[in-house]
Amino acid sequence: MNATLLAVVLSLFSAVAYASAAVAQERLASRSTGTGLPRLLGSGAWWCSVGLNAAGALLHVVALRYGALTVVQPLGALTLVAAVPMGARIAGRRVTAPEWRGTAYTLAGLAAVLVTASGPAPDDVLSGPEAVAVAGATAVLIGLLARRGTRPGLRHATASGFASGVASALTQTVTVAATDGSAPVLSVRVIGVALLVAAFAAGGLLLAQTAYRGGLGAPLAMVTLANPVAAAVIGLALLGERLQGGPTGVLLALVGAGLAGRGVVLLSRAAPEPGAEDKDDSDDAHPVAVVLALKPETASAEPALLPRPATGPGHLTPL
Repeated sequence: MNATLLAVVLSLFSAVAYASAAVAQERLASRSTGTGLPRLLGSGAWWCSVGLNAAGALLHVVALRYGALTVVQPLGALTLVAAVPMGARIAGRRVTAPEWRGTAYTLAGLAAVLVTASGPAPDDVLSGPEAVAVAGATAVLIGLLARRGTRPGLRHATASGFASGVASALTQTVTVAATDGSAPVLSVRVIGVALLVAAFAAGGLLLAQTAYRGGLGAPLAMVTLANPVAAAVIGLALLGERLQGGPTGVLLALVGAGLAGRGVVLLSRAAPEPGAEDKDDSDDAHPVAVVLALKPETASAEPALLPRPATGPGHLTPL
């Protein structure tokens, strides 16, 4: 099988695994009334969601071994696409016209990006100095975006997307270097880059959690869009990846990115708050909104690792 096609297939399975994990976690949260780590660890559904998340991450790492960053990273938006029919089916409802439009925009945009970004399996990786330079520049950018000011949610979401995209680029460096024999698995270079991966992955997670305090709709779109942008910049600037088709290919890629961005925004649009008009209408909420709990005040009670303060089931504990 062609390396790029294999990377695309792996990315598809990764997106389905992540979407399935999100659905499983939402269902567990909505049905569980207990709290505490023992109850969580004793739940088969929770372990199932953990396994699905782990499978999605593993498939993503393997996809990065066989596909270029400009191919693999944009396909992360397919998690939202997969969550739509899954969430709708579980909620016992049909996918609405706006959701179909968002799905169509996303798929059409990703198809255009794949046509222009398709390339051979990655054989070039970041050198030690390049990895340090990328990490340093990204850390400075994240610091600027995370400073105090207006619209912190969108800025933190953008910073989270950049951190996650850089983590994927560094992951590809570790994976390729460790599997092609160009560097020993326990070499200083591989271990050092692996530590950077852990740092940026954890930072991206914390930044996303901070960004979602005011709701998940717009921040989710920013995270989903900033991630492939950061990875594509690294791939095109440092890893020798190229867009196919010359100027026409670049234009097609830009149009595709715009379409995919529009689709992501539609798919991550927040659902109306239950009870705003009619509580019986809550079952018709956007499936992605239901699965990902787009509004903190509408999120269902979930099993917590630590006891929550007695401020009500919808309270979100600040970081």
